Amino acid sequence: MTHTPPFRLPAGGRRIDRAWQVPFRFDGRHLRGLTGDTIASALLANGQMLMGRSFKYHRPRGPLASGAEEPNALLGLGQGGRFEPNQRATTTPLTHGMVTRSQNCWPSLDADVGAVNNWLSPVFPAGFYYKTFIHPRPFWKHLFEPIIRRSAGLGRAPTDPDPDRYEQAYGFADTVVVGGGIAGLTAARDAAKAGGTVLVLEQGAHWGGRTPTDHDGGQAAIDALLADLQGRDTVTLRRNTMATGLYDHGYLIARESLADHDPNQGIPRQRLWRIRAGRVIAATGALERPLSFACNDVPGVMLASAVRDFITDYAVAPGRRIVVVTNNDDAYRTALTAHAAGLEVPAIVDARPTADGALPQAARAAGITVLTGAAVAKVKGGKHVEGVVLCDHQGDGAPRQTVDCDVVAMSGGWSPVVHLYSHCGGKLTWDEAQSMFRPDPDRPPLGADGQGNVTVAGAANGDLHCAGDLERPAGATMPVWVMPARAPYKLRAKMWLDFQNDVKVTDVELAAQEGYASVEHTKRYTTLGMATDQGKLSNINGLAVLSNALNQPIQATGTTTFRPPYTPLTLATIAAEAKDEAFQPLRKTPIHAWHDRNGASWEPVGHWRRPYAYPRATEDRHAAVNREILAVRAGVGTLDASTLGKIIVKGPDAGRFLDMLYTNMMSTLPVGKCRYGLMCNENGFLMDDGVVARLSDDTWLCHTTTGGADRIHGHMEDWLQCEWWDWKVYTANLTEQFAQIAVAGPKARALLERLPGSIDLSAEALPFMQWAEGDIAGIPARIFRISFSGELSYEIAVPANRGLELWERLHEVGRDLGITPYGTEAMHVMRAEKGFIMIGDETDGTIIPQDLGLDWAISKKKADYIGKRAQRRSHMTDGTRWKLVGLESLSGKVIPDGAYAVADGTNGNGQRKTQGRVTSSYHSPTLDKPIAMGLVRHGPARMGQVLDFPMPDGAVMQARIVDPVFYDKEGSRQNG
Repeated sequence: MTHTPPFRLPAGGRRIDRAWQVPFRFDGRHLRGLTGDTIASALLANGQMLMGRSFKYHRPRGPLASGAEEPNALLGLGQGGRFEPNQRATTTPLTHGMVTRSQNCWPSLDADVGAVNNWLSPVFPAGFYYKTFIHPRPFWKHLFEPIIRRSAGLGRAPTDPDPDRYEQAYGFADTVVVGGGIAGLTAARDAAKAGGTVLVLEQGAHWGGRTPTDHDGGQAAIDALLADLQGRDTVTLRRNTMATGLYDHGYLIARESLADHDPNQGIPRQRLWRIRAGRVIAATGALERPLSFACNDVPGVMLASAVRDFITDYAVAPGRRIVVVTNNDDAYRTALTAHAAGLEVPAIVDARPTADGALPQAARAAGITVLTGAAVAKVKGGKHVEGVVLCDHQGDGAPRQTVDCDVVAMSGGWSPVVHLYSHCGGKLTWDEAQSMFRPDPDRPPLGADGQGNVTVAGAANGDLHCAGDLERPAGATMPVWVMPARAPYKLRAKMWLDFQNDVKVTDVELAAQEGYASVEHTKRYTTLGMATDQGKLSNINGLAVLSNALNQPIQATGTTTFRPPYTPLTLATIAAEAKDEAFQPLRKTPIHAWHDRNGASWEPVGHWRRPYAYPRATEDRHAAVNREILAVRAGVGTLDASTLGKIIVKGPDAGRFLDMLYTNMMSTLPVGKCRYGLMCNENGFLMDDGVVARLSDDTWLCHTTTGGADRIHGHMEDWLQCEWWDWKVYTANLTEQFAQIAVAGPKARALLERLPGSIDLSAEALPFMQWAEGDIAGIPARIFRISFSGELSYEIAVPANRGLELWERLHEVGRDLGITPYGTEAMHVMRAEKGFIMIGDETDGTIIPQDLGLDWAISKKKADYIGKRAQRRSHMTDGTRWKLVGLESLSGKVIPDGAYAVADGTNGNGQRKTQGRVTSSYHSPTLDKPIAMGLVRHGPARMGQVLDFPMPDGAVMQARIVDPVFYDKEGSRQNG
């Protein structure tokens, strides 16, 4: 027959406004649509059925569906920074001046060189990539991999910065209803009547779902429900808001489109909602399934519901002669809709032996031929439908007759949209009567109270006739997984399950034949359901084919895992304002500006910036560090320690909790005192250290390293929430609530006593490892007598907004004492002089406290702590582990950090064997010589021995093993 391309009908179209034309471009062609069109409806109205190419075989593809489940009509949208690949033409509203382009084709959509893959399909079966590209080995890097990388993906990733804004928001509701169809709106009305706040989310721009399209009086019923809901103050209605994922405890993620239709409005383009719901009602509807018959992927083969959507909503006829093929009554609506629009329906092909429901009778009354017990043997045509060859459904595909047509509207039944219900643990059950997986009411997702917090309404629950009085009596759906039922291999090899990824019935059968009995394995072997639609249309048919191949019922095969997001989210929406400078916000202490004004040379420490040193005039950083160290050792210096982690742990079980967290006892620490503690992970390796202060009977303050505050707080919460959830403990990260200043040096006490205050700073009143609370210089303060420099030292914590005030007062009154600000490098050198370890220097994720000589910080009294059992493993206790020692350079030069000490012999790779490495290495201005710390095999037992450290230039440096404490071993200076 003569092919008739799609066209705009002269009347109808409930969503379009014929008064307003909208210009747009597709592959360089200037076209026009109407206000209210989607890209797909506008392209069809312009006669464009071919909209893309499949991924593997580059077969021509036209639109299959009319909603978010569309796998074929994916386009590149926009230009420059606003370009986005893989945009669904079926759901994207047409806007003025829109620029679109086809994907996965070259040099053009009509003439695609990649279509040669279709002719080579016999050598590209399912899983071919697991069996090829192996030999010869050098070909992978130089030939196979470059070709595969160029072929991967459908669209091209944008390269320019996105100029639009995106935002995130938080929402709360007693009941969240997902879905704005008749079932969702009815559920929302009932929830509002019961009391509490109600939030209704609808993915599209229009309320009502399928009801206005499929039922006479449907729009009036929807309007009445909307009027009721809009009159209630407790109800919020949001359109264009797609619920993409449901997580534990009613945590729902949704994307709201704000200005996708016009990004030049000056408002955020999209908003990501993070919603906490008391309960969720999933009224997400159902998706029509395709039928698997030969050549069911030819452009013009569409879902029956999509055909009537285009006719009813957009007044677009996909063709002039439409054959309907079905196994259920619902597809008859499409035949009646097309007939009423003046289109020809030469036949309805129904696989069921009888069809006597109200809709089939209405079709016969309209003069439409109904063929029962029939099937489509194959579709004729290449880039468009030319006709169908019909056969008996229970036969082997022997032709019975040929019907000319340009559109095939197929319906294989409906599958509830169970994704949200399944995201957070809801289980499904197989409904044999309706041939569908639907939510199991006895196994719903559970809330924090152990009760179900997600219910399902309408078609999403398997109720395909939820429009009440608007429905007509319907016959049963007959499961049809392959058409015809006894189709030979030649026909099955052209039956497509996953239209985007080119997965056929025979591919799934091959997976079963090769032993992939698990549905998850079959999915990965064939790529079934791994396309951008995530199997919304292909999975159930694929599961049924796999079940038949395995000779087991479909419920035994089960489903693949439903994972969020339900539809793709742009990375920009997920990131929102977290980009550019806000992507990794620079954290600054309250004293940051003072450091900057006084010449600080900055060092990144996690997200913080800390002064490395304060070079003066012509000083370089090394000279500045030496000056600062000598100033502290001889007088007094100040360090901005505000970045150190400060975590409050409070509650009746707080002491018990800290005893498990730290290697030593914290529950026995008296109020007013401090204790140094080590924290290990469950593998026994040292992960953080710091001073713990007991503030009251049930409250401790845990100090952590600068980079460890957030990580350690998360570590605490992980154990509290997942393992010890019944312990009564509260934690709070107060790092940024306080400024903390270390005042160190023999003149530290003299400096602080110049400031008025209520705290007795004498050695008797405030000895080492104790703390006191009061005020200093009129500022509320907590003062700790702790030292990381080995000198007399106080760390003063004050409210963050008064940190700069205290810092400036200290420097004002200490000018004559030679007060000197010192940075992180001076701190590092001074702690190394004292033999104190540094997390990240002496540790690397494989070090246990015993390696560092910290056995004294491990309690012998308590039965357990995190990591204790791991530290008893044989490789943790054998005598060959490297231990901490000091290293004294024999050449007078600083040994490079990380240098390895070699031993005799070579390993299996021909490399020199090693027996130790340098962990910290500095020039000590206090001792006027290089000092280093390192880990050495049997190190403490080898004092005085000399080690060789080969250098990259071939030279060898030597160092003697010495005590790691280089300065003030007795510790007398910490008391002043």
